[in-house]
Amino acid sequence: MLAGHNPYLVALSVAVAILGGYTGLGLAARIAGRSGLQRRALLVGAAAFLSIGIWTMHFVGMLAAPLPGDAAYLVLPTIVSYLICALVVGVSVFFVIGSRPGALGTAVAALLLGIGISSMHYVGIHGLAGNFAIQHDLSKVALSVMIAIATAYGALRIFLAPQTGLRLAVAAFAFGLAVSGMHYTAMAGMHFVPPGAGHHSAAALSDGLQVSPQIVSLIVACLCFLIAAGFLLFLLPEQWGQVEPPARLVASNGVIFEAPPVDPGVEPASTDKVQRVPVQSAGATQFVQLGEIRSLRADAHYTWVHDGNRERMCSWSISEAEAALDPAMFLRVHRSHIVAMPHVVLIRKEGDGAVVEVDGPNPHLVPVSRARVAEVKARLGLARRQPVRG
Repeated sequence: MLAGHNPYLVALSVAVAILGGYTGLGLAARIAGRSGLQRRALLVGAAAFLSIGIWTMHFVGMLAAPLPGDAAYLVLPTIVSYLICALVVGVSVFFVIGSRPGALGTAVAALLLGIGISSMHYVGIHGLAGNFAIQHDLSKVALSVMIAIATAYGALRIFLAPQTGLRLAVAAFAFGLAVSGMHYTAMAGMHFVPPGAGHHSAAALSDGLQVSPQIVSLIVACLCFLIAAGFLLFLLPEQWGQVEPPARLVASNGVIFEAPPVDPGVEPASTDKVQRVPVQSAGATQFVQLGEIRSLRADAHYTWVHDGNRERMCSWSISEAEAALDPAMFLRVHRSHIVAMPHVVLIRKEGDGAVVEVDGPNPHLVPVSRARVAEVKARLGLARRQPVRG
């Protein structure tokens, strides 16, 4: 099968997988710090571009393959192959972004992603209809699934790594390798044989609704343009929402400094600084010591407290938490996020603002709004806070 492939379409299929991976993973990276509709939209967009990249790569690869002249595509298996892929990839992305897992959690997410890639391929392959049967080399089937899972794990580990620079590009390349490597390994173990040879017969499925390879080519071309457009749009500066205007704090000497924004109309729960924070877990109220807290994330009228291992819900609002926590240790870096500054181990620019990484068994990233970047750097000793004189 591989010897007769069109090399230009093979190269295009790999490029499509990489571009889809770059756009999907890039949207997934922007989920941090979002809430409500924006968070859901980014999650759907990430899953959609990843699954469209997988699906489009597969069918560009099929157009590159030397198929029998009477081969056509059954509509139902072709659609089902995409739906399975989108569902499994979406669950994998949600798992990775929602919990920022460690090595074991990333392995589970990679397993789901590899299964999604593999199931899409083999369901799509058996959507071929014609006067032939399809034979698979089981060793190549097993190898293709292993390649999908192993390279997906590498892509996710690179994506979750704290390093800067080409991290997203390298992760996208690894994702493209996972998809195309699995596909062409599977194609190397696939053979068309005469019907009735004791193997799966695609002709037995030919009673369903079919489309010709020419129609598939048009659909694939449109999806390639969609992926390219999504990639180019992703490169534009992020414009989600509005950056909250910084409040102004006047010191005794008349110098004005930026201060963290405060939700209007919300009274702090208490002016006393607490030593531990109540969280809900297993139907009971537990308490987390301040030294264990890495970050707090707003969720409507509640917050989620991250202790370096996991998040647990707290009944305080983000403004109540800000008022109750020691400002020498905690800083509100975003309208929806508070960070324990002693646990910050990394800061990097991202979009109009920045992100910081906090330590722990499961390190995670927290967004910093543009208005708070200078304050965070000053607290980390990276830059002297510049006063603004009125």
